[in-house]
Amino acid sequence: MNDEQLLRYNRHIMLPQIGIEGQQKLCDAHVLIIGLGGLGSPAAMYLATAGVGQLALVDDDTVELSNLQRQIIHRSQNIGDSKVASAKSNLLAINHEIDIATIDHRLNEAALNQQIERADVVLDASDNFDTRFAINRACVAQKKPLVSGAAIQFDGQISVFDSRSKHCPCYSCLYPDKGEDNLTCSENGILAPVVGIIGSMQALEAIKLICHIGEPLYGRLLLFDALSLQWRTMNLKKDPNCPVCGSST
Repeated sequence: MNDEQLLRYNRHIMLPQIGIEGQQKLCDAHVLIIGLGGLGSPAAMYLATAGVGQLALVDDDTVELSNLQRQIIHRSQNIGDSKVASAKSNLLAINHEIDIATIDHRLNEAALNQQIERADVVLDASDNFDTRFAINRACVAQKKPLVSGAAIQFDGQISVFDSRSKHCPCYSCLYPDKGEDNLTCSENGILAPVVGIIGSMQALEAIKLICHIGEPLYGRLLLFDALSLQWRTMNLKKDPNCPVCGSST
């Protein structure tokens, strides 16, 4: 790292669990973020400020006025722009040293697998079950760690699924793919700080995975209730009959 990087990331380097070696791992890392809305916004911003060297951003939507209540990566002047273009410009304003690739269209199965294969960590910040199931299948196929977050109204949840461990469940162990109805923010509402909290924790889990520190949320689902300001932990087990990661697949 050069002198500017040493100064920029000084507070990370001071942490004995990270140090120069861990910060270099962040600078060398490639993180794929799918969804640049309420969850993806804080996640991308914290990963950019943390110095993750390569970010790949995927979202096929454009910025609307109603997004600005919670999607903090976007600005009023970005209304009408693609979300990935808006996110890239604002991230580079924060940290010009990182490389950012953008994809402004939906990925088919082959393209999704290709993007996930390139990544060290994948963040699912999408807002529908179909996309989440597709991301999970690709992460299992490519054996890449998946940091999954979701939020609606006053509730949020986060977990880490990592098929590199034979004992770790996948997203489909938790939610079988049976065509569940999507609960969307546009139809049910969302308190803005809730997505900020969950998205920031997705960035935190990604950093832990990259630097190999702490205990990632393997086999645990954290459930957040903003109204009572309480967290609950649900222990998850791998489903041997899971159609995605089970022993029969």
